[in-house]
Amino acid sequence: MRTIATLIIAAAFAASPAFAQKTEVKGKTEIDAKQENVAAVAIGKDNTAKNTAGAIKGDTKVQGNTKIQAEQKNAAAVAIGKGNTAANEAGVIGGK
Repeated sequence: MRTIATLIIAAAFAASPAFAQKTEVKGKTEIDAKQENVAAVAIGKDNTAKNTAGAIKGDTKVQGNTKIQAEQKNAAAVAIGKGNTAANEAGVIGGK
């Protein structure tokens, strides 16, 4: 069982500059996320498979009080073959 603890962010958060994306969080943000029995498999060239629960991703601005509650059970993401992707994303704000 994989559990991501509750986070409280009171200041702004910036994403890695290597991807040229900016994520800003202003205000109180709580993330309560749990994952159980998850699996991600990528087979082949340049594939990505992922399971994400409770995240603020890429070039996103969040203002004010935000609460994310996410739970995944028995989730799987599988990508097979060239250029395929697969993802299970519960409680995710924003994109790549």
